[in-house]
Amino acid sequence: MYITCLDLEGVLVPEIWIAFAEASGIPELKRTTRDEPDYDKLMNYRLSILKEHGLGLKEIQDVIATIDPMEGAKEFLDELRSLCQVIIISDTFTQFAAPLMKKLGMPTIFCNSLEVGENGEITGYKMRCEKSKYTTVKALQSIGFETIASGDSHNDLGMIRASKAGFLFKSPDSIKQENPDLPAYETYDELMAAIKEQLV
Repeated sequence: MYITCLDLEGVLVPEIWIAFAEASGIPELKRTTRDEPDYDKLMNYRLSILKEHGLGLKEIQDVIATIDPMEGAKEFLDELRSLCQVIIISDTFTQFAAPLMKKLGMPTIFCNSLEVGENGEITGYKMRCEKSKYTTVKALQSIGFETIASGDSHNDLGMIRASKAGFLFKSPDSIKQENPDLPAYETYDELMAAIKEQLV
């Protein structure tokens, strides 16, 4: 019994923080897990910038409302879900992901949550569990599932390497060069073909 575990941002939808950086005109917010492997460091950096500019959850959600899935993402997901169980495992937050899940046909997502003050200021965040992607894949395996995993960033490598089959998807060249043994794909058709080979 297979479960395919996919990253969200950069794989199925554009990077939320990059979209917000462009909309708000704050280039420092373009930094993502592709650039910074330490997620705690990255999030604290982001929260300090939001506080400095007086921006909160509503401003980010307003931008998220304008984001659509990548071209072909929903069709890819629909086909994949007809073949096996699929879980999106993301380091994003429920407050960000909900509208995007509607546009993707409500797939299952495991992600984190933000701590938000009454005034809408994002005061912190709560990780679902430590090393959430790797931990989730290992937990699925412990209850009898084989996992296939795909993602684009540093924080996806744990689940990709822990899975029976793992693939980089739309990764930056730096991550591909650091992981030359991992198959890397650029299109949904390529990724689908690779996953189907495992499901036979």
